[in-house]
Amino acid sequence: EVQLVESGGGLVQAGGSLRLSCAASGFTDDDYAIGWFRQAPGKGREGVSCVTSSGGSTYYADSVKGRFTISSDNAKTTVYLQMNSLKPDDTAVYYCAPAMPTQQGCHRYLEVWGRGTLATVSS
Repeated sequence: EVQLVESGGGLVQAGGSLRLSCAASGFTDDDYAIGWFRQAPGKGREGVSCVTSSGGSTYYADSVKGRFTISSDNAKTTVYLQMNSLKPDDTAVYYCAPAMPTQQGCHRYLEVWGRGTLATVSS
């Protein structure tokens, strides 16, 4: 059973940084992909960034390009989202889920979600 646990959210001022972590377990295939999604208050969930387990393919939403960086550790058990130059519009609950990078975005391929971690950016 695939399980994902997010951590690293918090309160930060605009212009600051946060690093989110997604601890993954239960994947039976060495080739998988994980994506970060976010849901702001009153809005739908949107794909932010995703990466293959090899690190060879990534996707970034236009709204975070140049500010966020996705990566995974060598053991491929944790996926990180480094968020720099944060803006109040980045305030959201951030979730990770199995998702494959495509040209159009992060394509979810398993119905599994973590519980999320809240990132709040104050102006």
